[in-house]
Amino acid sequence: MNKIIGIRREDKNEWERRVPLIPADVSELYQKYGIRTILQPSRLRIFPDDDYRKVGAEISEDLGAADTIFAVKEIPVYFFERRKTYIFFSHTIKGQSYNMPMLKRMIGLECNLIDYERIVNEKNQRLIFFGKYAGLAGMIETLHAYARKLRLKGFETPLDRVKQAYRYASVEDARNEFRKVASEIRSVGFPGDLAPIVIGFAGYGNVSRGAQEMFDLLPHHEISPGDLLGDNIPADPYHLIKVVFKEEDLVKPKAGAFVLQDYYDHPEKYESKFASYLPHLTVLVNCIYWTEDYPRLVTKHSLLSKTTPKVKLEVIGDISCDINGSIEITSKTTYPDKPTYTYFADEDCYRDGTREKGVTIMAIDNLPCEFSRESSSEFSRVLKHYVRDIVLTDFDIAFDSLVLPYPIKKALILHRGKLTPEYRYLENFLSLRNT
Repeated sequence: MNKIIGIRREDKNEWERRVPLIPADVSELYQKYGIRTILQPSRLRIFPDDDYRKVGAEISEDLGAADTIFAVKEIPVYFFERRKTYIFFSHTIKGQSYNMPMLKRMIGLECNLIDYERIVNEKNQRLIFFGKYAGLAGMIETLHAYARKLRLKGFETPLDRVKQAYRYASVEDARNEFRKVASEIRSVGFPGDLAPIVIGFAGYGNVSRGAQEMFDLLPHHEISPGDLLGDNIPADPYHLIKVVFKEEDLVKPKAGAFVLQDYYDHPEKYESKFASYLPHLTVLVNCIYWTEDYPRLVTKHSLLSKTTPKVKLEVIGDISCDINGSIEITSKTTYPDKPTYTYFADEDCYRDGTREKGVTIMAIDNLPCEFSRESSSEFSRVLKHYVRDIVLTDFDIAFDSLVLPYPIKKALILHRGKLTPEYRYLENFLSLRNT
């Protein structure tokens, strides 16, 4: 084994500027452990090549000298080399069909794959993530879309001040803007016809906490999902209404009582009850983890006027961004330059952009890129503590004998090209791909 790591250039799109390890942490890894870093050159990376050169890193197209390669997003199939170790968001653990060729390639080359998404502690809590920044940026983008929709309807509101997330120099810059918006809401409020403006948050994890952190800068009343179904929602033009939905608020058992662990273990025994909230929600911020085993939150059927005549949902900020997933009308992902499209339920059709009528969907799938510097710095701060263990591990020995920190061994999807015990279920998806 060698003490050289490689960092791949991100090239999924022009907005992807993140990096897994920032220059200061690359320097620390060399100073403490003698671990050298080679990076592919990039004109987009939020930290310029020269920042890495100054701390002793090498810039080269060729990462061949490194046995351990770090990246952020998926890696194209042509990039992999035999028996190397790759650490990135592989987007394979749900059996995503579009990444099965990549996984198959890694199997054929006897690679090791460590997925950031599965670096968790003994309580199954994720330890390395960009989720908070997805939430922060997603909340900003969602309110920007809502403000634009209101302008199309002829309403000027304090939310008109909200720019898209990437237009802020930093998170703190965005927070300062929100504080100004908050002051304006307190002084002039919203047009009376709009109140109550109800903002719903589906989920309460890292992504949701990030979204709520930004939202909570604005004046608001918080109510429970149960209160939402009552007749006592305050129609206060000087405050927004906040409601957070947990699992028991989203679904109901087909028989018997709701039990959280049973829902996780047997989602087929449950059905969505979210349609009952749609007549009361103005904006929905979707932050839940979802697979096809779980009921959907919002279906096309639930948005039909004949099904839910009083539905007033204006905008869905789908931060989770599962295509045709928990939000069935999320039909594609978007980018910051074209962040939204609008669904018209009664016509079952879409139109690009934010429209006066219909339900507008914000579906940017790499929201942390809008705060690339801060999100990369936070990510790197945690990741650097695992680099030495990964680099010094002898992956040629048997899986059971590997000496790795629990979170890293838990995240090891492939070992010498074979699915590790926890991920053998992916064989089913690889087989489906081959038929």
